[in-house]
Amino acid sequence: MTAPLRIGFIPLVDAAALIVAVDKGFAAAEGLDVELVREVSWSNVRDKLNIGLFDAAHLLAPVAIASSLGLGHVKVPIAAPFNLGINGNAITVSPALHAALMEEIDGDRFDPMVTAKALAKVVAKRRKAGAEPLTFGMTFPFSTHNYQLRFWMAAAGVDPDEDVRLVVLPPPYMVDSLANGHVDAFCVGAPWNSVAVDLGIGHILHFVSDILVRAAEKVLAVREVWADKNPDVVASLVRAAVKGAEFIEQPANLTEAAEILARPERIGVDAEVIQRTLTGRLKISPDGTFRESGRYLLVGREEAGRPDPVQAAWLYAQMVRWGQTALNPEGVKTAMSVFRPDLYDAALGRRPPEQAPAAFGAFAGPVFDPDNIRGHLEAFEVGRWKT
Repeated sequence: MTAPLRIGFIPLVDAAALIVAVDKGFAAAEGLDVELVREVSWSNVRDKLNIGLFDAAHLLAPVAIASSLGLGHVKVPIAAPFNLGINGNAITVSPALHAALMEEIDGDRFDPMVTAKALAKVVAKRRKAGAEPLTFGMTFPFSTHNYQLRFWMAAAGVDPDEDVRLVVLPPPYMVDSLANGHVDAFCVGAPWNSVAVDLGIGHILHFVSDILVRAAEKVLAVREVWADKNPDVVASLVRAAVKGAEFIEQPANLTEAAEILARPERIGVDAEVIQRTLTGRLKISPDGTFRESGRYLLVGREEAGRPDPVQAAWLYAQMVRWGQTALNPEGVKTAMSVFRPDLYDAALGRRPPEQAPAAFGAFAGPVFDPDNIRGHLEAFEVGRWKT
């Protein structure tokens, strides 16, 4: 018997495993009849998942945690049995801000500490001149984009709540907002950074993998109560997503995968732009400068699909650092319980790996220890966390 499912997604390349799983027939082979529903904003995806209009969703990892904690909206426990992407974001700046930063650069321009210090100088100059604060776009208050921007800026003493302005924009609207001068920069997932560069209105300043070597980005999310009632469907969905990820990671399939994702009802941008994302070779400036990183976006390789509860703990720590919640042991436990490697392993009929992949590799601060979040937060001078 076929199980009909409605799954929401945002037009981003890190929805690739899910889209390919459906469009290549891997979901159907698992007995699933999936309708993929393209959405614009994360609040739409979250709300439709929470009230049951979606059975599953391509979702920001921090939104899954916030929903389970009841932060910023109603409390609906979420289970994430598959990780749709590791990394994949970038920080893109306007030509004017790029020029201002390059004037202040003292060192390697791909070193996030160097650029953060340059940003601090630009911010100080603007304040002295009486100019408006710089405005940075990010996709949601509970988003990796928000936390990654803050982590980068704060490392050089820039207070993201006092020295600049952070605004929420849906991913597909980032480019127009930069073109219209509504923002000076943004942090978003692919392909929107590349679109801005191709239009000549932006420079990619950093891949997020410069800031965090390995960071959970999007998850395949279901309501916990739904997962408990439909374990076989969840397992089938995980297996289909794994097959989609494996297909994408095969170099021989690159062209076909990009063409599938480029369709108007999926991501709706040129397939060549998507190919750049999947290979990690991106044009970073309108003059045609390219930069390559094998860590730009991990879809299936390096155990990228297996949820890691330590990643959830790091995201929870960011919520605490920036005043979105108070630190408490129950909160850490709840956050970590959202990421479900047990469901992933059960779906694939395998044992947990003996050693989990190393997490984060942050360019600043101490090594993250989920058992000592207080000590981690105390190492940072800039933050909003409450003791």
